[in-house]
Amino acid sequence: MTMALLTKPVAVRLVDLRDVRERLRVEVFVRAHLAGTPFHLPKWSLGVAEGCRQTCHLLVAEQANGGLAGILPMTEIQSRLFGKALISNGFAVGGGILAEDLAAIAPLAEAAVTLAAQRGCATLELRGGPVPEGAWAEDAETYLGFVRAIPESEAAILAAIPRKQRAEVRKALDGALTVSVGTSTEDRRAHYAVYAESVRNLGTPVFPRRLFDAVLDRFGADCDILTVRSDGTPVASVLSLYFNGTVYPYWGGGTQAARALRANDRMYFALMAHASERGCSRFDFGRSKAGTGPAAYKKTWGFEPTPLVYAKHVAPGAEAREVNPLDPRYARKIDLWKKLPLWVANAVGPHISRGLG
Repeated sequence: MTMALLTKPVAVRLVDLRDVRERLRVEVFVRAHLAGTPFHLPKWSLGVAEGCRQTCHLLVAEQANGGLAGILPMTEIQSRLFGKALISNGFAVGGGILAEDLAAIAPLAEAAVTLAAQRGCATLELRGGPVPEGAWAEDAETYLGFVRAIPESEAAILAAIPRKQRAEVRKALDGALTVSVGTSTEDRRAHYAVYAESVRNLGTPVFPRRLFDAVLDRFGADCDILTVRSDGTPVASVLSLYFNGTVYPYWGGGTQAARALRANDRMYFALMAHASERGCSRFDFGRSKAGTGPAAYKKTWGFEPTPLVYAKHVAPGAEAREVNPLDPRYARKIDLWKKLPLWVANAVGPHISRGLG
C-alpha cells in the first residue's frame, strides 16, 4: 500500500474494539500497509489491555467514501509509580500513526492529543510512524532497530553470520542442547520461568504471566514459543510473533546457566531456521538502546542498526513521563532488584511492570 499523493479531507472517530467487524476491517488495513506491524493490530491492543489490566483505544481516520485513511492504536497506562500516559502502542516497540493518506496524520494526532487531555494523560507517546507537526518532541537517538533477511537454508543462515559469532553458534550446535516449539501449558510455564529469571538478573520487573497468555491466545497460529533445554531443564526461551513474512522474537531470555551453554545463540539460530520453514523472509531482532550490550550483541550477528523514531507530546506545564531504565534516577533501584530472591521478584514484579507500558 502506498501513500496517496493527493490528500482528501478525512473524519476521525474512536472505534469500539468489541465490534468484530471493526476489528477485521482494521486488521485488513494493517496487513495491507507496508509499514504495518503486529503492534498495530487490534489483537495486540486487546491482548495487552487484558494482560496488564489497562485500557486500549483505537482512532480511525475515514475518507468521505468510508474507506480507511489511517489508524492510531493506543494504550492508556495508569500507574501509581509512573503516572498516566497514552502510548502507541503500549508494551510494544512499535506503533504510531499508520496512514494511507497524508491528510490523516494531523487529524489523528489532534484527536489523540484531545483524548489524552480528556483521560488525564499528560504524556502522549508515538513509537514509530510519521511525527506530526506542532508541539511534538522527536527522539531518534535512544533506540535502535535491527532487521535483516533470513537465508533460505540452515547452511545459508549459518554462513551469513559473521565469523566470530558463527564460531559461537557452531559451539552451541555441538552442545547437548535440545529445542522445542509450541504453545502448550508446559511451553508457557517454561518460557515464563526462564524469562522471569532473565529480567530479574537485568534488574527489571517481570511482566504478568497473563500478558503472555493473552497475546498467545489472541495471535493463535501467528505466535509461538521456542525453548532450549539442557538435560531437560529450560535454559533459554523466546515468545515470537509472525506477521507479513517477518518473525519478531519479542519476549526472550536465558537463565544464569544459559551463557556458558551458549543457549541464547542456539535459540536465535534455531528461531531463524524455524521462521524460514514457516515462510518468513525477515528477522526483526527488536529494539535496543544505543550504546548498550544488547545492541552490540545484535551487531555480532550481522544486523545493522537503524534509528527508531519516537515522538512525545506533553501537556502544557506538565513533566514528561520517563521510564527509561538508563535514567540515573533508576540505577540504585535496578541494582537492588537484581539482588532480590527470584520468588520475591516474581511476586512483586507484575504489579510494577503492568504500569510501565
